[in-house]
Amino acid sequence: MTEHEHVRVAVIGSGFGGLGAAVRLRREGVTDFVVLERADSVGGTWRDNSYPGCACDVPSHLYSFSFAPNPDWPRTFSGQEHIRGYLEHVTDVFRLRPHLRFNSEVKMMTWDAERLRWDIETSGGSYSADLVVSATGPLSDPKIPDIPGLDSFPGKVFHSARWDHDYDLRGKRVAMVGTGASAIQIVPSIQPEVERLTLFQRTPPWVMPRVDRAISGAERALHRALPFTTQARRGLLWGLRELQVQAFTKRPNELGMVEQLAKRNMARSIKDPALRAKLTPDYRIGCKRILLSSAYYPALAQPNVDVVTSGLSEVRGSTVAGADGSTAEVDAIVFGTGFHVTDMPIADRVVGADGRTLAEAWQGGMQALRGASAAGFPNWMTIIGPNTGLGNSSMILMIESQLNYMADYVRQLDVLGGQVALDARPAAVDAWNRRVQERMKRTVWNTGGCTSWYLDANGRNTTIWPGTTTEFRTATRRVNLAEYEVVRAPAEKKAEAAV
Repeated sequence: MTEHEHVRVAVIGSGFGGLGAAVRLRREGVTDFVVLERADSVGGTWRDNSYPGCACDVPSHLYSFSFAPNPDWPRTFSGQEHIRGYLEHVTDVFRLRPHLRFNSEVKMMTWDAERLRWDIETSGGSYSADLVVSATGPLSDPKIPDIPGLDSFPGKVFHSARWDHDYDLRGKRVAMVGTGASAIQIVPSIQPEVERLTLFQRTPPWVMPRVDRAISGAERALHRALPFTTQARRGLLWGLRELQVQAFTKRPNELGMVEQLAKRNMARSIKDPALRAKLTPDYRIGCKRILLSSAYYPALAQPNVDVVTSGLSEVRGSTVAGADGSTAEVDAIVFGTGFHVTDMPIADRVVGADGRTLAEAWQGGMQALRGASAAGFPNWMTIIGPNTGLGNSSMILMIESQLNYMADYVRQLDVLGGQVALDARPAAVDAWNRRVQERMKRTVWNTGGCTSWYLDANGRNTTIWPGTTTEFRTATRRVNLAEYEVVRAPAEKKAEAAV
């Protein structure tokens, strides 16, 4: 690599969003781009999360690119190693490796208003780019709560997304902090091996059975021989989830029947009424993400597991204490406490046209035009941006919609010609955000009576899309130039004035 490399497009991150952007750029005829990745391999969250039992809670054939179907998924719900392998396969099939820049964590990117480009400093060198596509993802930077005494804990401490595979949990006393999507996979995976497992549960999740099975060799052979059968399977999975959206977004009371199914699922494994009471949520199902597991409740019913119905409040030597006063002696603490979703660290490293960072611009809450463009940050786009998350379907659907928008963004820049940038108009961003937030008022995520990671520090839901994936795809099919200010380089402005 040269000391300073200029490219037309810099993509940040090599998970689903970043690799998808790279494939789409090549399909649009853009080959002058790099993918900046802080790690030494592709995969994003599916590289970083390698904890025991790690798997996807979206069916395999829906959790893959429509342009890169995989007829050989081994299970209906794929494990981490299979998804990571799929992303490596996509990287090779679409010949993306020459564009990858590993060990290149973005330290700062600054908009140059004179040259209409982004200057990017990374741990692997300096770059500049006409357009930046940020695909760092919301599940990339682990969040560990500030617990008094944690620094002096003599045992092992790690986050689920930074699993220490060199540390053997067998025979150890382990504290599991959190009861989210990672924790309900970790608990049944380590419970048979540890001496004692203490689960710190601030809020119990709603858990439905995970109907997972091996995909037979005959099914895979059929999908290979007749590709349309893979598409049909994907279409059916997608359609069923589209039909569910109304209950989440407009008629949350209809979810009561689903709650009864979840309670019956719990009752099958949890016979102790006291434990069942601890594990029964007091909020509407769907307010937090509905979790899928057929092994979580059976694990909690085992004699070497204790459930503490409060968060971890203090660590005193090797003693961990809950907010309810309960204590336990442990050898290791595993945090399944989520990620920096509404306060993404990358936002502190993006400096826009007026000298403010993206974090400063988003101080009152994240917002971006069609989930992609922030006002004051020309030629900067984000994949899986504000209000693009889903509560019941595959994020790959949303990513592909944003890739459509990115592709048209590039086309519009070509049509405008010369040194040019597009900067989202504040009025357009505000109008889009008002519409989203108005629709959000009726959703189960806002009315269900829970506190979730969907909400920011101000209590606003800045993460979830309050509609169907079809609606979002329609909204992001084309770039509306009326929603952007067209910015020309100062030299071009002078030339135009002279003419």
